[in-house]
Parts: sequence; structure tokens; C-alpha cells
Amino acid sequence: MKWKDFTVTVPASTANLGPGFDSIGLALDLHLSIHVSQASEWTVRYNEESYQHLSGSSDNLIIAAAKKTAAAYGRELPPAKLEIDTDIPLSRGLGSSAAAIAGGIEIADRLLGLNMPLKEKVEIGTEMEGHPDNISASLLGGLTISYADGEELSIVHVPEVEIGVLILVPPTEFLTTESRGLLPEEVLHKTAVRGSMAANVLSAALATGDWNTVGRMMERDEFHEPFRKSRFPDFDIIRQACRDHGAYGSAISGAGPSLFIAAEKGKEEEIRQMLSERFPHYDCLLTKPSTAGIKAVQTVQ
Repeated sequence: MKWKDFTVTVPASTANLGPGFDSIGLALDLHLSIHVSQASEWTVRYNEESYQHLSGSSDNLIIAAAKKTAAAYGRELPPAKLEIDTDIPLSRGLGSSAAAIAGGIEIADRLLGLNMPLKEKVEIGTEMEGHPDNISASLLGGLTISYADGEELSIVHVPEVEIGVLILVPPTEFLTTESRGLLPEEVLHKTAVRGSMAANVLSAALATGDWNTVGRMMERDEFHEPFRKSRFPDFDIIRQACRDHGAYGSAISGAGPSLFIAAEKGKEEEIRQMLSERFPHYDCLLTKPSTAGIKAVQTVQ
């Protein structure tokens, strides 16, 4: 079969939204783009400066995901050159690793003509990530609420989410492994019950588009934020300031260290100006939910 170059585009994602720990994901309008062309051996080149240390890496996550997908089908991949552009901040809790994994799965699907169902792509991505929240959002787009236990995978997909989004990005990285290390092995039963109640109401409000309730429940987490928020300068002050300026609510984005802020469409610029003035040590990004999930298109020659 004649080789045809193609480009895979994957949205970023924010996860948890408070008590939806490891299960709720929202695709964002920030993207990883991978241009795939023919080569005699695997090569990787990132055009974004903060990703330069990943260029040329033989254990690159995109390649690892592509090879794992091929192996699951008993196939062997032809090598390719990957040239990558991205506006997803690295190691900032915005699903950069999930986007890479999703991209690798899509590359294998395209190169081998597998025609994989989306659920199979999510299953492979979940196995690599360890949880389905970011990977399901990056593959499907929109909002995903997922259950995965290693045997069963169930996803509720909300394709369109009508909110404005702000992301407060700190100047330093915070590795997921370090962030996970802050969590306790156990929580009290009554704590878990409160967390479960908040997650249940959060999920129902997300599915029905009730963002006033979503905002309140986002700030009722019992599973991870109480143990992580000390690592975020001015966390409680920022949360209160956002509320005072009309935001629906805020939450640590994934494992952090970025903060996700949901706002009514049209109010996000006012909140951005306030945050930029009061908390200049953060970089404030304006974005929105992405209705589109992963896509691959042939490159025009």
C-alpha cells in the first residue's frame, strides 16, 4: 500500500472536576498535533521549546502507545517520522500524557488500517494511563464520565458543554507521581460517603447542564484536593476571588498543579483580568471545551 502522510490532532483535557476523581474528564481547546511521515526508523521531533528534551527519545510515549496498540492486534508497525506541535502545557495537569497516548493509538490504527472502535481505543489508553478520565475525553471530545475496573469500561458522553474555561498555570511543573504520593492510602467511611454524595450530584448536574450546582459540588471534594491544595500558592484565596467575580467554581486540574475554573460564557475575560492582576505568578489561559475528539486527516501534498 502506498504511504500517505497524515496528521493526528488530539485535544487536551482536564480531569476530576473536584470529586469526580479518576472518572470525569473534559476535553479542552488546546491541542497536540502529530504529523506522521514515512521513515526508515522511528524519529520524534517536537517544535515546542518546553518539549525539546523529548525529541529523539526512543521510549517516547506516543511511540510506546502505537506499538502497544499494534501488539494487541498481533501486528508490527512500520517506522515513521513524527513532527509534533503542541500548545498543551507539559506536566501541568492538562492531560499531556493522555493526549500522547491517544495520539499513538490513533497512529497505529491509521498505519495498520485497524478501524478500531472508540471504546477499544479508550480501553488501551486506560490500561496505559491507569484511569479513564483524561484519555476518554481526549478520544471522544466533550465531557466524559467513566467507570473502569480493569474488566469493565462504561462511559457516559456529553458531547457539548457550554461554559467558559480559565486555566491558572503555575511556573513550575508538578509530576503526577509526586502528586499521587500526597494521597492517603485510606479515608474514613464518613469521608468517603460525603465524597461519593458530592460526586453523584456533580455527575447528575454535569449531565443536565446545571453548572451552578456543578460549581458548588466541584468544591466539595474529599478524595484528593484536601491533600494537594497546600502545594498551590493562594489556593483558598484564588477560589474565593473566583466566586466573588461570578465563576461557577474551581478545582485542581487533574493531579495539578494547574487550576481549572468554570465560568459563564462571556464572563471569563473579566475573571482573567482579575486573576492576572492579583496572582501574577500564575499564567492565566482562556480556553473552552472541545466538542471534537481525536482526528486524523491526510496531509495535503
